[in-house]
Amino acid sequence: MAVHHLEPTPETVTQFFSPATPPVLTADPGDTLVVGTLDARGHLARPDRRASDAPKMFNPRRGHCLAGPVAVRGAEPGMTLAVHLRSVRPGAWGFTEAGAHRTDLNERLGVTGGPTAFLVWDLNPDQMTGAWGGLTTSLAPFLGVIGMPPAEPGEYSTEPPRAFGGGNIDCRELVAGSTLYLPVTVPGAMLCVGDGHATQGDGEVSGTAIECGMTSELEISLVTDPPLPSIHATTPAGKITFGFSPDLNEAMATALDAMVTWLTLLLEVDRPTALALASVAVSLRVTQVVNETWGVHALLPEGALGRTAQSA
Repeated sequence: MAVHHLEPTPETVTQFFSPATPPVLTADPGDTLVVGTLDARGHLARPDRRASDAPKMFNPRRGHCLAGPVAVRGAEPGMTLAVHLRSVRPGAWGFTEAGAHRTDLNERLGVTGGPTAFLVWDLNPDQMTGAWGGLTTSLAPFLGVIGMPPAEPGEYSTEPPRAFGGGNIDCRELVAGSTLYLPVTVPGAMLCVGDGHATQGDGEVSGTAIECGMTSELEISLVTDPPLPSIHATTPAGKITFGFSPDLNEAMATALDAMVTWLTLLLEVDRPTALALASVAVSLRVTQVVNETWGVHALLPEGALGRTAQSA
């Protein structure tokens, strides 16, 4: 299987999803992508005290600075694209911002109309630590955006996650060792990735994590008979299903519905029994509340529902 390398240049990046954007390369199922990405805003150099201090890949900027699209030979709607994250390594710096935009949440928290916060972190990808202002934090890097364009013609924002095709999922569990399963939306899949996060809490409550450049090694494959028709993942933390909606309750119900379905298949039980078992073993987490379409993910830890020797 081939190994393809992508570095961030004006010819290999995009800032929107579109089925009409030509691919920057074509890969076969089973191939590996080694992808270098800039931070979400496309900084070409380390900023100082404001995000505008450093030059960017795009001017004006419309969305996340993403690598791609990458065409996957043989991918067709009705199939599922599996993206296995072999490794994700952050760059030497990253930033976190708060209070820069007048949103309902920022208004509620009282962080608009005054000074904003712009923290530039020193990152150590060997020790997996970050430092700012005398504080340190452990890193758990992942890609915030892994996705494909909608099938309908047009140019689509990179900001919201979508139920088909994925996008700006921002799930902190999608670390190295995870596999994300995305329903294919267009012929060739046209995969785009980026928005490296050195670490993030559930919710991404300020609108940014530690935003950073990333080098990611991804193995891509096609699945014709997945356990679920919707976006789902296997991660070091366990199995995950997702819900996306402007209504957080609907996002929760969608994630839980998919997890209940998965449990009926895994354990060969009916839906009421699966829901009862979910209440025992499954955790619902608010993935993010900042991308116009809110995210919730349901997490079933590995081994949370093991079978006894007698029933095995």
